[in-house]
Amino acid sequence: MALRMWASSTANALKLSSSSSRLHLSPPFSISRCFSTVLDGLKYASSHEWVKHEGSVATIGITDHAQDHLGEVVFVELPEPGGSVTKGNGFGAVESVKATSDVNSPISGEIVEVNDKLTGKPGLINSSPYEDGWMIKIKPSDPSELESLLGAKEYTKFCEEEDAAH
Repeated sequence: MALRMWASSTANALKLSSSSSRLHLSPPFSISRCFSTVLDGLKYASSHEWVKHEGSVATIGITDHAQDHLGEVVFVELPEPGGSVTKGNGFGAVESVKATSDVNSPISGEIVEVNDKLTGKPGLINSSPYEDGWMIKIKPSDPSELESLLGAKEYTKFCEEEDAAH
């Protein structure tokens, strides 16, 4: 299966038109030509953070695309629970072997939990960016801010266009 996904993504990147070279995946996954995973059902910021809103809590982390560009994550700086985050402002940082990057909050709210596992295992962001590598959980102060974020298809297109420009 992994080889089929690689072959299909490579064919798409090379713009091969044979229908036999295309792989059709059903939700929750779609694959961009840079091999990053984008999940349906999440919202995405153009600064490469994701949000999963469930009930009164929103979980936030960095996308597979972002971790792939960063490389091996070696340190994660997280805020304290009880604080607040504001849409578009930084709440932490991710340090990799390549660079240190600020992490911005895609929505505003009160921090109700941080992923303490990342202190001892920052590589969870690389191995499981949407599951074990989440960063913070917040109680959104304005859930309507989610409407301004990108869906999976829009974020995939955004990443492809951004990569093509570089």
